Amino acid sequence: MTQLNHNSIMQNLKAKIGEGTLTDAVKPILESILNGYMEVERDTYIQAAQYERNQTRTSMRNGYYERHFLFPFGDFTLRVPRTRDGKFSTEIFQKYARSDQALLAMMMEMVIQGVSTRKVTQVVEKVCGKKVSKSLISKLMERLDPEIKEWSKRDLSDKKYPFLFVDAMYVKVREYDRVVSKALYIAAALTSSHRFEVIGFQVTDVESEQTWSEFFRSLKDRGMETPQLVISDANAGLIKAVTKEFQGTSWQRCLFHFMQNLLHRLPRKGMRAVVEDIRSIFKASSAKESRLRLNYVLQKYEEDQRLEHLLTLLENDFDQVTQYYAFHEHMHTALKTTNAVERLNQEVRRREKVIRVFPNRASAFRLLGAVLMDKNDRFMIMPKTVVFDQAVTSHDGS
Repeated sequence: MTQLNHNSIMQNLKAKIGEGTLTDAVKPILESILNGYMEVERDTYIQAAQYERNQTRTSMRNGYYERHFLFPFGDFTLRVPRTRDGKFSTEIFQKYARSDQALLAMMMEMVIQGVSTRKVTQVVEKVCGKKVSKSLISKLMERLDPEIKEWSKRDLSDKKYPFLFVDAMYVKVREYDRVVSKALYIAAALTSSHRFEVIGFQVTDVESEQTWSEFFRSLKDRGMETPQLVISDANAGLIKAVTKEFQGTSWQRCLFHFMQNLLHRLPRKGMRAVVEDIRSIFKASSAKESRLRLNYVLQKYEEDQRLEHLLTLLENDFDQVTQYYAFHEHMHTALKTTNAVERLNQEVRRREKVIRVFPNRASAFRLLGAVLMDKNDRFMIMPKTVVFDQAVTSHDGS
């Protein structure tokens, strides 16, 4: 009789759930009913009620464990019964876990792709006729935590990453009732199989030599071999960390950022020829030719006092921005800038603008990690005309 009563109650509840007529006031009652239903399931499995002694008993009760379970209609804390043999399992989780998995997956995907939680709730209600709360969507996103953590710590020893691209960007996070900036470190690499891959990310308090060193050490601890070349902007702490953590590795300053910094120092008028001459330096096919063009530019404009500081920077930093010439010509375009991670930054920024301020550091790690995982699956592939084992050439272009 008890079994029939519980089955009848469960059927009625399921109908109300489908209609979206449950309220927060019903939640404690529903938790109690679900707990009671599982008690009946255990009695049936054991073939004995509590304190009942009989010859048909198959096991003994062994207390409970607490489990937070996210149904499509809310988050519940349930007391799950256990048996001495450890073989008892309830049908509740399987039944409801399967019922709306497609809907839940769709909502998670919408959030990752940049749809605000408010719009997600509106879309689901309009398309599916189901009411979902923003807190439910936040709970759904927490399901990604184990997968993101596992991905962020995955083993890197099974591949070679000769070229490492790193960059940092800043996001807003709420912390102790204040909104503060956090640095998001991103590391992408060009593998020996010609594919760009996101190999690491980290949310940290500040951008410094210490935090960059810790980030690089975490990559090495996961099995990454020392790269041949690291490409980044000219952050002083980052450069020192590269020198410290990657012995024998060359550092390539992002040519795009360098040119921006250089050209900002030009007078606004009458400088088109100067700009074209400077750009031609880095379009050469070899280091030797590039240096010849550099010397030509230095001599051509040495009498122009307006360009004195610019020419000094160009001469002093030339080696920093031409390390790509040590590698095969087919790879120059890919190696001379941090475009590989800049594209990732743009996708992260697009998603971050929707959030504006992350409620905490864990949520920033979760969502930004989910975005990077998604983009990693769609990263570009280099033309397979370059054999990496034979990619290094002499720096004079020979």
